[in-house]
Amino acid sequence: MCARRAVSRPRFVGYYGPLGDQTVTEDAPAGSDFLARVCVEWEREAARASDRTRVVYVRTGLVLEKDGGALPQMLPPFKFGAGGPVGSGRQYWPWIHREDWLGLVRWAITTPSVTGPVNVTAPNPVTNAEFARALGRALHRPAFMPAPAFALRLLLGEMADALLLSGQRAVPAKATQSGFTFKYSRLDDALHAIFSRQV
Repeated sequence: MCARRAVSRPRFVGYYGPLGDQTVTEDAPAGSDFLARVCVEWEREAARASDRTRVVYVRTGLVLEKDGGALPQMLPPFKFGAGGPVGSGRQYWPWIHREDWLGLVRWAITTPSVTGPVNVTAPNPVTNAEFARALGRALHRPAFMPAPAFALRLLLGEMADALLLSGQRAVPAKATQSGFTFKYSRLDDALHAIFSRQV
């Protein structure tokens, strides 16, 4: 493997575990829940390449695009007028538009000074309730029907808490401090761009 190239492997901001409304940068320690432990193991494996190349840990938030990722799975309830927050809605959902995700990962690979963890998220994370309202606005649909936490736990078990009912207010401190420019730093702008395009 060429020593001048970065190893950039997708991880998740779930690395930090559930932290309420505490702002989280790349300096924060790992959490202790299941998803955090999985992320720690992934990064430990990637670190084995650090004696041969520069290693970057991509800790990604929710990547938004109409044709992939989690967003298409969120749309059916909203299209039927039954969308809304998940659980309490107070948990933070760090997000990023796919164009910015690609740009940030490209920046991490081509910038020799970047090493270690990089939060690949937009600079303005939102709560799940704010996300639901923004998605409703983008689709011109209501967003007031919550998905109850107990139902999600029945459906997904312990993964409901790790994936949906808890969150991280993760921000891309390394990228912003290094002058990376986001095309979509606000959720409303990102969703408008996604849903204003013709399929």
